[in-house]
Amino acid sequence: MTWRVPALLGILGGLDLALSILVLPPEWMWRSLAIVAGAVLVLTALDWVAAAPPGEVRLARSGTRQVRLNESAEVTLTVTNTSVRTLRGLVRDAWVPSAGATPYAHPVQLEPNESVQLVTTLRPTRRGDRHAVRVTVRSYGPLGLAFRQTSRRRSAAITPPWTLTVLPPFTSRRFLPEKLSRLRIIDGRAVTRGRGQGTEFDSLREYVIGDDVRSIDWRGTARREHVVVKTWRPERDRRVLCVIDTGRTSAGRVGTVPKPGEPPRAGEPRLDAAIDAALLLAALATHADDRVDLLAMDVKVRASVSTSVKRHQLHRLTQALAGLQPALVETDFSRVAAEVLRLERKRALVVLFTTLDPAALGEGLLPVLPRLVARHTVVVAAVHDPSLEALAAARGTAADLHMAAAAERTLAELDRVRTALTRHNVHVVDAPVETFASAVADRYLSLKASGLL
Repeated sequence: MTWRVPALLGILGGLDLALSILVLPPEWMWRSLAIVAGAVLVLTALDWVAAAPPGEVRLARSGTRQVRLNESAEVTLTVTNTSVRTLRGLVRDAWVPSAGATPYAHPVQLEPNESVQLVTTLRPTRRGDRHAVRVTVRSYGPLGLAFRQTSRRRSAAITPPWTLTVLPPFTSRRFLPEKLSRLRIIDGRAVTRGRGQGTEFDSLREYVIGDDVRSIDWRGTARREHVVVKTWRPERDRRVLCVIDTGRTSAGRVGTVPKPGEPPRAGEPRLDAAIDAALLLAALATHADDRVDLLAMDVKVRASVSTSVKRHQLHRLTQALAGLQPALVETDFSRVAAEVLRLERKRALVVLFTTLDPAALGEGLLPVLPRLVARHTVVVAAVHDPSLEALAAARGTAADLHMAAAAERTLAELDRVRTALTRHNVHVVDAPVETFASAVADRYLSLKASGLL
């Protein structure tokens, strides 16, 4: 029953009580109240019987299947009344809480065989697959005193399945135009002063004043009546492997130092920053005609993508990265190295997205680096925490001095890790979260321009 039943009982009971005091003898007062209560309950029961069966509906879905994080999507639920009575009620399209579904419920009034389209707006707060849970139909009687509602089992039976895949936001795509312009300069499609020549032989052409005499092809010149020079182009069809560490360190949040007067912010997880940088690198490598593979693991492989068709590789990588979540385990770098060597038998650029944690890298990564560097070009990319510099600069109270000493020690350990990695011929990228993706892309472009892929 609805709230109207106690309200009706209160109104009719109060009127009956007032009339009984004025007209009826005292012994009839309680009998009159019982008659009024019985009449209301009978009316409520008749209203419940007259309500349309809520389970006799046909449901269908349509709408968006994919959306990026922090964007909105709409999913339409089509409700058809298959009963012989008019359906007056509410339809709740329930989703998992992280889907951000609104509104809570949709009011409907459907004649027999009539349909209506109910639009639910979704604004997800997490990456991955967000599922529709259950559609619950509540049917009210003509008087609105009672309602009938589908049971949990019946709701599960009539609910059409639907999954919304929430993709990474890819906020670093704002850097893509600038990186592509640099790539065009490296490729020679844009003229600029000081452009490099590339590393792969392209063709022969006639010598013109200003060409580097070291590029003259003497054998080709001997076969012709004029001097010819070799032209070069940047490396193409190279392999790029993005290795994302999904261990415990990837769950840490790294933000910016708030300005004076601003409230502190939670920051962005290291894993999300790595995903964003990997997407920018994949988009840039796709335009450079390189092949991009993905490996995400800690103690076991969480995602693995090996692309053979360059046209679809960015889409496949985005799909694989959508549901990636940190695992509270210590990453097994020896297994990571074995998996990398198994996947990439030819020389490739291996970009390892992790953290410069001295304990994790010193005991896990450094012992296996010689095997990786002997076969591949290795880049270790880590998000720098700017709060360390802010803590190291604090000189207020005694507690600030202790915090500054701890921060200085941490910074010194990070410098030792960077030095050890550089000694193993590993390229290190250590940048704040705002410029992390851009720094990784710049390192890729510099390696490509130097022919070190």
